[in-house]
Amino acid sequence: MYPFLAVDGLVVREAPLAGLAAAVTERTALVVFSLVQSATGEVADADAVVAAARACGAATLVDLTQAAGVFPVDAGRFDATVCHAYKWLCAPRGVAFLTVAPDFAARLRPVAAGWYAGDDPWDSIYGTRMQLATDARRFDVSPAWQAFVGAEVSIGLFAGADVPAIWRHASALGAEACRRLGAPAQHSAIVTLPDPDGCGLARLAAAGIRASGRAGRLRLAFHVWNTLDDVAAVGAALT
Repeated sequence: MYPFLAVDGLVVREAPLAGLAAAVTERTALVVFSLVQSATGEVADADAVVAAARACGAATLVDLTQAAGVFPVDAGRFDATVCHAYKWLCAPRGVAFLTVAPDFAARLRPVAAGWYAGDDPWDSIYGTRMQLATDARRFDVSPAWQAFVGAEVSIGLFAGADVPAIWRHASALGAEACRRLGAPAQHSAIVTLPDPDGCGLARLAAAGIRASGRAGRLRLAFHVWNTLDDVAAVGAALT
């Protein structure tokens, strides 16, 4: 939210995920949300939000960072998406992507245009004759070269993977973790539990299990390489 909050003249309203679609009004210009929430693992009702936005003439900007690579994604449903590839796509940090619908792109102004945003990048490195690319690359910045070398391999693997099968596998592990820990079902690859004092996170770390603490909650994320053995290890450490 910070890029929007930092701009003078914008009115930013916040709504809970379950009430996001209902919070869209005729005064709304842009609806911004994460398809899968980072702090809780909740999956947004994208159909309802998109329908509400279209009914009010608002555009949609969706963060796919916590979804792409584990959850089936159709970026074409939204006016724009952003995605950092370090999460489920397993790429090095420094690799991020933007998709933008042509009609929405026509409304946007590149504010960080450099040589890589030029129609011919190698003809855009000197002087003032720069011609912006006619496609979405006009919003691009120079790549983090070393990071993209690693990302090409990782993203290539996921581009050919059965992502719905990955989601079924990962969310089933999340469901099993909830069952073993006596927590309500969360229907996600991300499982969070109350942990305000961090004791649960400390117990997992002592057992050699990698997890994270977010917003006063213990956060577990199951991916394609995790197994029921990992769930059992979490259960043993926490119970």
